[in-house]
Amino acid sequence: MKLQEKVVVITGGGNGMGRELVLQALKRGARVAALDIRQESLDEVASIANAGDRLSTHLANIAERDRVAELPDEVIAHHGAVDCIINNAGIIQPFVDVSEVGFDIVDRVINVNLHGTINMTKTFLPHLLKRPEGHVLNVSSMGGFIPFPGQSIYGAAKAGVKLLTEGLYAELLETNVGVSIAMPGAIGTDIVKNSGAGDISADADGGGHKTLAPADAAKIMLDGIERNRFYIYVGSDAKFMSFLRRIAPQWAVRFIQKQMKNIAR
Repeated sequence: MKLQEKVVVITGGGNGMGRELVLQALKRGARVAALDIRQESLDEVASIANAGDRLSTHLANIAERDRVAELPDEVIAHHGAVDCIINNAGIIQPFVDVSEVGFDIVDRVINVNLHGTINMTKTFLPHLLKRPEGHVLNVSSMGGFIPFPGQSIYGAAKAGVKLLTEGLYAELLETNVGVSIAMPGAIGTDIVKNSGAGDISADADGGGHKTLAPADAAKIMLDGIERNRFYIYVGSDAKFMSFLRRIAPQWAVRFIQKQMKNIAR
């Protein structure tokens, strides 16, 4: 689906990868509704974009189902339709093992990453199905297909997003709505700080590897939508780990476990 003149809803649009998705979608000629939990972040992206009425901003917590239910009417009132949703918003957990993580953190991580994606998808899908052409892009993670010790709850939520999206793809094969899964590796964003996950002593990929710039990640994902790709691997690390887990799954898990020892937990 080409984004020119399409209406695209982007969650987590105020920061990092989400902000780049907003800015680059606008550059491709789309109209954009940016959602975020922080008003100041929305104000910043609106100022940077300087896109007039082609950009609308919406303060929303996607984990709050009643608030999400209000969003289609708001977006359609401003833009006239909804053609695409990008479920980008997500948070990680503190870098601790399952035995140590509190249930409040468990609930928060699952509510935002998995329930939030479900809330947005179920709420907007009826509107996408009415359009001549529509698209859903759900952002999972490299941690959704290979385990990262200290991020097991986050990984479980993102694995749920992956399987949800695969099921959605199968259900929508004979419709006008395309479906994509993005699986980013290590991206240079403020997700650790924004998630309240504390301080860490190394990059979140555990090995100090170079992270992919948010602008590059956003380009890969938007290209994936426009080419109607099902799986979108974002970063060489995500591609490599996907290959490795297929040919040597047990070794791949041990490799990640060794790398994650560089994280202060």
